[in-house]
Amino acid sequence: MNKEIFREYDIRGTVEKDLTDDVVKNIGRAFASYMHERGKKNASVGRDGRLSSEHLKNLIVEGMVESGISVIDLGQCPTPLFYFSLFNMDVDGGIMVTGSHNPPEFNGFKVAFGKTTLFGEEIQDIRRIIEANSFVKGEGRYSEYKNIVEDYYNFLRKNINIKKSFNIVVDAGNGVAGAVAVPIMKEMGQNVIPLFCDVDGHFPNHFPDPTVEKNVVALRQTVLEKKADVGIGYDGDGDRIGVVDNEGNIIWGDYLMIIFARDIFKERQGAYFVSEVKCSKNLYEDIEKHGGKPVMWKAGHSLIKQKMKELNAVLGGEMSGHMFFADRFFGYDDAIYASLRLIEIMEKEGRPVSEFLKDLPKLYSTPEIRIECPDSVKFQVVKRLTDYYRDRYKIIDIDGVRVLLDDGWGLVRSSNTQPVLVLRFEADTQDALDRIKKMVTDDLKNIMAEF
Repeated sequence: MNKEIFREYDIRGTVEKDLTDDVVKNIGRAFASYMHERGKKNASVGRDGRLSSEHLKNLIVEGMVESGISVIDLGQCPTPLFYFSLFNMDVDGGIMVTGSHNPPEFNGFKVAFGKTTLFGEEIQDIRRIIEANSFVKGEGRYSEYKNIVEDYYNFLRKNINIKKSFNIVVDAGNGVAGAVAVPIMKEMGQNVIPLFCDVDGHFPNHFPDPTVEKNVVALRQTVLEKKADVGIGYDGDGDRIGVVDNEGNIIWGDYLMIIFARDIFKERQGAYFVSEVKCSKNLYEDIEKHGGKPVMWKAGHSLIKQKMKELNAVLGGEMSGHMFFADRFFGYDDAIYASLRLIEIMEKEGRPVSEFLKDLPKLYSTPEIRIECPDSVKFQVVKRLTDYYRDRYKIIDIDGVRVLLDDGWGLVRSSNTQPVLVLRFEADTQDALDRIKKMVTDDLKNIMAEF
C-alpha cells in the first residue's frame, strides 16, 4: 500500500495503481474500526460522477458492512450533499468517494466522523489501522436513501429568498453539481443557461475546475454572447465555485469572499472571517475596514472548517473557490449554496455584478502557479526557502512562506493533494509584480536544484 495516498485532509491516489480493490476495501474496514473504537456505527456514503467512483464506493461499502457498520448509500451526489447528510440524518460520519479537482485517473475519499472531515493525524489513524491489520469484524447493514436531493431542496426553499429573475449561465464541467443546482435555480425563478450539466466522467468538454482560466473559456463566452447577469462554474464534486461577472471577468475566490463578507456585515458586525495564505491583501484589509476580524490560516477545507469552529467564524473561504458559510448554514463548503447566496446579493444590490468591487484598490496578481515537485521533497524545499527568507524579509509562515515586501508579496507552499508547489504573487504595480515573481521563482529554482 502506498502510504502517500493518506494526505493532509483526505485519501487520494491513482485508480488501480494506488487504489487497488484490496486497498479500497481495507479503507472501508479501517474507517469502520475507527468508528467502532469511538462507539459509533451509522454512516452515510456518497460518490461523484467519475467513471471509477461507483466501483470504489461498492468496495468501501463492502468493507464497512463486513466490519459491522450500518451504511446508508446516498447514491451519486455532490460532496456538499454528503456533508448535508451528516447534519440532517441519523449518521455518525461517512465517506464521500470523489476525485475532487484532480485529473481523471485519480480518485479518493473525503472521510468524516461526527460532523467534520478527518485531517492530519486522524487520516494517518486510518492508515495505521490498515497497517496493523486491526479490523473489527461484524455484521452491518446496507440501505439506499433516494431523497437526499429533495431534503436539500427543502432546506434551500426555507433558507434562500430570491424574488427577482436573472440570466445565469451554469457550467458544471460534466461534474455532479449541475444536475442538482439547475433545477432548484429554475424553481427559484432564474433563467438558467446550462453548459455541460449532464454528468459524464470522461469530462469531454473541459476539466471541471473553475479556478483554471482555460476551463472557464466557454462560461465567459456564453455570458457575453447571452448578455447574462452572471456565470457560475462548479468543480467536479460541487464544493468549489467559480464566478464570471456580466463583463466576462473572473471573480477569484478571495474577491468573491469580499462580496459575501460585505453582505454578512450588514447583520454581523465584529464577526470572524477565516481565509488562507493565497488570498489578496484586499480581502484582509476590506474585512477589517468593514468592522470584521479577518484571520489568515492554512489552505485546505478541513483546516479552514476547524479554524472557523474554533473562532465561531461566520464565513470562511479559499482562493480555490471553497466557500464556507456558517451564517445561516452549517459551516462547510457548498458551491451550490454559495451560488444561491450570490444571487440573493445580486437582488439586494440592484446593480451589475461588475460594479460590486469597483471601490477596491487596484492590485496586480497572478493566478495560482503550480510547479511540479515530488511529494518526497516538497515540504523540505519550502522549509529551506522559508529559512532563507526569514533572515532577509518579513514573512508569514503559517502555511509555506508568504514573503512581504513594501509593494507586494509572494507565496510558495506545498500542495497537500498533489506533487506540486503552489505559488502566487500580488503587488501594487505590474512592474513590482514582475520583480517579486522573478525574485521568488529564481530563489526557488536555486533551492530545488539542491534536491
